[in-house]
Amino acid sequence: MKRVEMNNVTYEIIRNDNDCFDREDVLLKLTDYFDDYDYIFGDYAYEKVRLKGFYDSKNKKAKAINDIKNLDQYIENYCSYGAKVFLLKKIR
Repeated sequence: MKRVEMNNVTYEIIRNDNDCFDREDVLLKLTDYFDDYDYIFGDYAYEKVRLKGFYDSKNKKAKAINDIKNLDQYIENYCSYGAKVFLLKKIR
Protein backbone atom coordinates (compact mmCIF):
# COMPACT_ATOMS: atom_id res chain seq x y z
CA MET A 1 0.00 0.00 0.00
CA LYS A 2 1.07 3.53 -0.71
CA ARG A 3 1.79 5.94 2.14
CA VAL A 4 1.55 9.70 2.24
CA GLU A 5 2.59 12.24 4.87
CA MET A 6 0.45 15.27 5.58
CA ASN A 7 0.74 17.70 8.49
CA ASN A 8 3.40 15.50 10.14
CA VAL A 9 1.10 12.45 10.13
CA THR A 10 1.64 9.37 7.97
CA TYR A 11 -1.39 7.79 6.31
CA GLU A 12 -1.76 4.61 4.31
CA ILE A 13 -3.97 4.94 1.24
CA ILE A 14 -6.21 1.88 1.50
CA ARG A 15 -8.81 2.88 -1.07
CA ASN A 16 -8.38 5.17 -4.05
CA ASP A 17 -11.15 4.82 -6.64
CA ASN A 18 -10.02 5.88 -10.10
CA ASP A 19 -6.77 7.19 -8.58
CA CYS A 20 -8.71 10.21 -7.30
CA PHE A 21 -6.64 11.00 -4.19
CA ASP A 22 -5.04 14.42 -4.61
CA ARG A 23 -2.71 15.37 -1.76
CA GLU A 24 -2.95 19.09 -2.46
CA ASP A 25 -6.78 19.06 -2.43
CA VAL A 26 -6.79 17.19 0.88
CA LEU A 27 -4.22 19.50 2.48
CA LEU A 28 -6.50 22.47 1.79
CA LYS A 29 -9.25 20.82 3.90
CA LEU A 30 -7.20 18.86 6.44
CA THR A 31 -7.31 20.70 9.77
CA ASP A 32 -6.51 19.66 13.32
CA TYR A 33 -10.17 18.58 13.59
CA PHE A 34 -9.14 15.31 11.93
CA ASP A 35 -6.15 14.64 14.22
CA ASP A 36 -8.12 12.37 16.53
CA TYR A 37 -9.62 10.10 13.85
CA ASP A 38 -8.16 6.74 12.80
CA TYR A 39 -9.35 7.12 9.19
CA ILE A 40 -10.05 9.98 6.83
CA PHE A 41 -12.56 9.33 4.08
CA GLY A 42 -12.81 11.64 1.10
CA ASP A 43 -15.23 11.95 -1.78
CA TYR A 44 -15.44 14.33 -4.69
CA ALA A 45 -18.67 16.20 -5.34
CA TYR A 46 -18.76 18.85 -8.05
CA GLU A 47 -14.96 18.61 -8.40
CA LYS A 48 -14.43 19.49 -4.71
CA VAL A 49 -13.20 17.11 -2.04
CA ARG A 50 -15.23 16.48 1.11
CA LEU A 51 -13.61 14.84 4.13
CA LYS A 52 -15.07 12.84 7.00
CA GLY A 53 -13.31 11.25 9.94
CA PHE A 54 -13.93 7.69 11.09
CA TYR A 55 -12.77 5.67 14.08
CA ASP A 56 -11.63 2.08 14.18
CA SER A 57 -14.44 -0.10 15.58
CA LYS A 58 -12.28 -0.87 18.64
CA ASN A 59 -11.83 2.81 19.47
CA LYS A 60 -13.86 3.89 22.52
CA LYS A 61 -14.91 7.05 20.68
CA ALA A 62 -16.55 5.14 17.82
CA LYS A 63 -20.28 5.74 17.39
CA ALA A 64 -22.51 4.40 14.62
CA ILE A 65 -22.07 7.58 12.55
CA ASN A 66 -18.25 7.47 12.62
CA ASP A 67 -17.43 3.75 12.98
CA ILE A 68 -15.37 2.53 10.02
CA LYS A 69 -17.49 -0.63 9.80
CA ASN A 70 -20.36 1.60 8.61
CA LEU A 71 -18.37 3.20 5.77
CA ASP A 72 -20.31 1.46 2.99
CA GLN A 73 -23.59 2.66 4.51
CA TYR A 74 -22.20 6.22 4.73
CA ILE A 75 -21.16 6.10 1.07
CA GLU A 76 -24.59 4.84 0.04
CA ASN A 77 -26.46 7.48 2.06
CA TYR A 78 -24.26 10.56 1.73
CA CYS A 79 -22.23 10.32 -1.47
CA SER A 80 -23.34 10.78 -5.05
CA TYR A 81 -23.76 7.56 -7.01
CA GLY A 82 -20.45 6.68 -8.64
CA ALA A 83 -18.55 9.36 -6.73
CA LYS A 84 -14.77 9.05 -6.68
CA VAL A 85 -13.73 8.17 -3.13
CA PHE A 86 -10.59 7.45 -1.14
CA LEU A 87 -9.79 6.21 2.34
CA LEU A 88 -6.70 7.01 4.40
CA LYS A 89 -5.67 5.10 7.52
CA LYS A 90 -3.53 6.86 10.09
CA ILE A 91 -0.27 5.05 10.82
CA ARG A 92 0.54 5.39 14.51
